[in-house]
Amino acid sequence: MTPTDPRAAVTAALREIAPEIEPEEIDDADRLRQDFDLDSLDFLRLIEQIAQTTGVDVPERDYAQVGTFGGLVAYVAAHGTA
Repeated sequence: MTPTDPRAAVTAALREIAPEIEPEEIDDADRLRQDFDLDSLDFLRLIEQIAQTTGVDVPERDYAQVGTFGGLVAYVAAHGTA
């Protein structure tokens, strides 16, 4: 992973998938699929975008850990290498 702030990386990836989302309105507890209205394909595109921009792969077995915005940020922070 390049030295990137995990929160900024997740926010940027999320805005690629759902450009209508306003970054200042995002809360850590927001659920990616329900609160941001991401369908299954959008969620997979988000996970792929995270992998491309940060180098952090999220295997399917870890999807429960990244169900919220804060969970995904924490996952990227924990699994990324600066």
